[in-house]
Amino acid sequence: MLEKDELIDIAQKVEHCLEQKNFAETKMLLSEMNAVDLAEVLYEISDDKLAIVYRLLPKELAAETFVEMDAEQQEFLLNKFNDKEIKDILSELFLDDTVDIIEEMPAAIVKKILAQADKETRDSINAILSYPEDSAGTIMTTEYVNLKAHYTVKEAFERIRKTGPDKETIYICFVTDQSRKLVGLVSVKDLLLASQDDKIADIMETSVIRVNTHADKEYVAHEMQRYGFLSMAVVDKEDRLVGIVTVDDAMDVLREENDEDFSKMSAVTPSDRPYFKTSVWKIFLNRLPWLLLLMVSATFTSLIISAYEDVLLGLSVTLFACVPMLMDTGGNAGSQSSVTIIRSIALGETYPRDVLKVVWREFCVSLMLGVVMGVVCFAKLMLIDSLYNPMNVYVALTVSIALFITIVIAKLIGSSLPLLAKAIKLDPAVVASPFITTIVDALSLIIYSNIALGLLS
Repeated sequence: MLEKDELIDIAQKVEHCLEQKNFAETKMLLSEMNAVDLAEVLYEISDDKLAIVYRLLPKELAAETFVEMDAEQQEFLLNKFNDKEIKDILSELFLDDTVDIIEEMPAAIVKKILAQADKETRDSINAILSYPEDSAGTIMTTEYVNLKAHYTVKEAFERIRKTGPDKETIYICFVTDQSRKLVGLVSVKDLLLASQDDKIADIMETSVIRVNTHADKEYVAHEMQRYGFLSMAVVDKEDRLVGIVTVDDAMDVLREENDEDFSKMSAVTPSDRPYFKTSVWKIFLNRLPWLLLLMVSATFTSLIISAYEDVLLGLSVTLFACVPMLMDTGGNAGSQSSVTIIRSIALGETYPRDVLKVVWREFCVSLMLGVVMGVVCFAKLMLIDSLYNPMNVYVALTVSIALFITIVIAKLIGSSLPLLAKAIKLDPAVVASPFITTIVDALSLIIYSNIALGLLS
């Protein structure tokens, strides 16, 4: 894997070669590169030279690189290609990659692609596109090695050699009966270690973990991660094998899920486009609704501050000066718990039924954190803040007690809200840091003000 600076240097060198019309050197430079790195290089190539550079690539490498390119460049090239060039690309692409590309393209490009596909490919594409969005059926491929239980190992290898070049993976072979029902699987390692005359039925694994075509794709990806699978069988309602999900597609799903959760926790509408490929207007629209919502929700905090401002100032100026510290600490404490629980939910480690266990654990943690933070806060107020502002011990005690209670409440809210959201079929990431911070801010101010009234009035 090359560094970003190296890829940019290669792109500049390619553009220089093209300006000198040195196509042979350009082709030699690019042909030895990995498809992933090559896609990064093409990302840096100007549009007027992109099609020229792409046409210099060997056929197989060109197809692999095309899959790794972003949707905008793919669309640009498809508009430049003639029918033969599109057909050549399709012949080298795996079916699931073709479907992924089609899902990103406008209708005119889709029509152009389907026109160059044979009937069998079109039928397979339409079948995959008919599955519900975000289901296992939309990320599976129908290009897998299919064996029969009565095959010998020798016959299995003959079939693999015959059909393998067109399959996405051959490391795991699935075994079906005459009705295409899944009955087992066997790895190439098992075949290599077995005798040529052994029957597949004798060496195959019959306890096969499989998923339904309508299963959520994130669930499939997590199951593959959990079991360490390179591929997973996808079956229909009759338990007939219709496709497989490969590890590269599962990794894409997990990456997309992480990006989406990170965006939501940062109060930004998720986007699947690169930052520099997203227009300023689109970035504005992605961020505005969340900021408006949070601004309106923060109004409650402002009302609480207004209601207690005179009380706090009347008791002690220091009390009012400590409000930002109290709110920030509470928000940070809540965010720590929420992010931890959301990650645990995403990894399948925690479920809504565990809410009481989670709350109890976080309560114990919050007590320890609250005591330490309260003691440190008291010492800070008495030893440091008092150097430039005379400090009343009861004021310092009030702030420290309020901080302790705020941390406990923030931890409980931060740990329970994501689980409650999951229980009512909401995305836990939506109730993460921004909303939890707003809730904790409001509660911490009410608690703080009432403690101050109770101890100091």
